[in-house]
Amino acid sequence: MTSLKAFLAGGIATSALALTLALPASAADKVELIYSDTVSENDIRTTTLREAFGACLGDEFEFKSYHGATLFKLGTELTAMQRGNLDMGNLAIFDFYNQVPSTSLLGTPFLFRDYEHMRAVYDSDVLDEMLAEIEDRAKVKILSFPYIGARHLGYVGDARIMTPEDLDGVKLRMPPGEGWQFVGTAMGATPVPVPFAEVYTALQTGAIDGQDNGFPATRSMKFDEVINHIGKTAHLIAANEFTISLKKWDSLTQAQQEKMQGCADNFEAALDKITLDQEAELEADMAANGLDIYTPDNEAFQTHVIAVYQDSKYSADWPEGLVDAILAVGK
Repeated sequence: MTSLKAFLAGGIATSALALTLALPASAADKVELIYSDTVSENDIRTTTLREAFGACLGDEFEFKSYHGATLFKLGTELTAMQRGNLDMGNLAIFDFYNQVPSTSLLGTPFLFRDYEHMRAVYDSDVLDEMLAEIEDRAKVKILSFPYIGARHLGYVGDARIMTPEDLDGVKLRMPPGEGWQFVGTAMGATPVPVPFAEVYTALQTGAIDGQDNGFPATRSMKFDEVINHIGKTAHLIAANEFTISLKKWDSLTQAQQEKMQGCADNFEAALDKITLDQEAELEADMAANGLDIYTPDNEAFQTHVIAVYQDSKYSADWPEGLVDAILAVGK
């Protein structure tokens, strides 16, 4: 006679098997993707990411995004991906510098003429060797380059900043990291590393005099409440690197990779359009609200900045001929 213990064990096993068989295949086979970002929950980049990328992935994936640096702090996402603690992140080009020094070229101020030139470069094949080097050394894959706006000088002051000489002694917030800090130095300022989430308070208290973000970020982080000038330098036509760990990427099937790449392209196109529309609308709105928005002597800035970079260690890592190839795109 079968014992009660054996009967119950068999019943439990049978019930568990029945439950497993009853589950949809998609639930059992879902690919979990953990994503970290420093932008806030209410930023347009967050909602666009979830709608244009997360929803695009469909039921086969489970996309979990964390924002406002609640999961990983600014500048730590790349290491987290390499250690297997994070699947995806929206990185800045300077995050790669220590491991792939040649990438500093893409963070050089005034490299791109305008948005159209930047997009044409990323859509071409001129960066293929650099992207391969990133995969080989940093062990991550860049899926797309979503545009986040041109960076301008936003600051508190009594006078307009027109030339690099006018930035002498100005405490300009730049993101943490050697590459970012050098941008501030090359512009003529005294760079100060401040996490993105702390910039508003730093401007309020006078710990910094200014910051360099585009119109969308300036509005979403409410920097326009505490600054009184924006000099339209457009010194960096900024695109993030929408990135996945190579280990996670390689674990996907070809069909899953194609799906993810298509959704990453979708995110890029959606954010590009939103950012371009926002830049025009927000500039007009901020000017109407009394913010002094003007165009500095950008030719003087360009001459100064490029000279500083050419005399620095950063240009030593630039692939031969790549600057000329980038400048030639679209001409």
